[in-house]
Amino acid sequence: MRGKYVIAGVGHTKYGSLPGRSTHSLHAEAVRNALYDANICKSDVDALLVKGPTSAPELLYGQRLAESLGISPRVGGVWDQGGAANASLIGYAAMAIEHGQCEIAVVTFADNPKTGDRSVYSRARGEGALFGWGGVPAGYAMVARRHMSELGTRPEHLGAVVVNSRRNAAANSNAQLRNKPITLDEYLARDYLVSPLRRDDCALVSDGAASVVVMSARRARELKVQRPVPILGFGQGQTSLDIAQRPRLTSTMASSSAATAFAMAGLKPADIDVAQLYDCFSIVVLMTLEDYGFCKPGQSGRFVEDGALEVGGRLPINTAGGLLAETGMPGMQLIIEGVRQMRGDAVTQVPNAKTCVISNQGGVMHTHSTLILGN
Repeated sequence: MRGKYVIAGVGHTKYGSLPGRSTHSLHAEAVRNALYDANICKSDVDALLVKGPTSAPELLYGQRLAESLGISPRVGGVWDQGGAANASLIGYAAMAIEHGQCEIAVVTFADNPKTGDRSVYSRARGEGALFGWGGVPAGYAMVARRHMSELGTRPEHLGAVVVNSRRNAAANSNAQLRNKPITLDEYLARDYLVSPLRRDDCALVSDGAASVVVMSARRARELKVQRPVPILGFGQGQTSLDIAQRPRLTSTMASSSAATAFAMAGLKPADIDVAQLYDCFSIVVLMTLEDYGFCKPGQSGRFVEDGALEVGGRLPINTAGGLLAETGMPGMQLIIEGVRQMRGDAVTQVPNAKTCVISNQGGVMHTHSTLILGN
């Protein structure tokens, strides 16, 4: 399936605080923009695959959304894999087209937790709530503390991830933290939110929507799509829902997910020119670099502190700002930035980039999905 399917169009809304907008209206704007980018009509769409809104789950949400959009897809529904869902749904779209279930799929996500309900992010976490575990940051803080203890990761390494994302977002007019770069000294001077994580280590809370159009390369040629981006590989991995039951806290099933995607693409980590790595928390980037094979376990800190993440470095990452600085929306913005890098029209463009790996991750490193794009 390498290169047989493409992302034919991308679209999104503004990111940040969008008061008065329902998730359906956000979807409609992003989908319309993606269809316009692909230069196709909504009547051509026969699959609608949706990551449901985290902050306001709704029964039969995908079917309700199809009605709002005015389409009647042959294939549709909502997939719950947390922040890993968007990349996974692109893989499912390709497989559905491969087996004749549909021809043109829209994959879309929208949510409005910034101006709506964000309580889902602060709820108690199972039996751990008896010991004070409430909210998402606590889980990642525990993982980060173990990584520091076992592998020697330092606050400066987390800070390098944050500084890179903020630098890239400063050039992005659509970023929630545009024109707000931060230095490493400024990062280290900030108070902890949940030690060892500072507020800058944590994803933004954002309203917004983003969508992509998936079809075969053959169909893209027939429809004269101007800038299709080939999908070279994809893969998934999942681990225990109960963090305490995992064999290790310092690695995840991102390794399995990436291995599947790299095998499909016929590529190795050394072949990747640019990466969009899920960064709901800065520690996730360091662990993904290790799990994907860009560096050995315990070496991600050294990898990031020498400027490797910058444009012009060994592996430029999160060139639009990621979840830490562009928008806290889970994952689709990374895919859209990957598409732009492969088209060569990103704001912070990596020169001569030919391959891009994208990671999506859900829960507290529970689920993982990998997507590799080419040009």
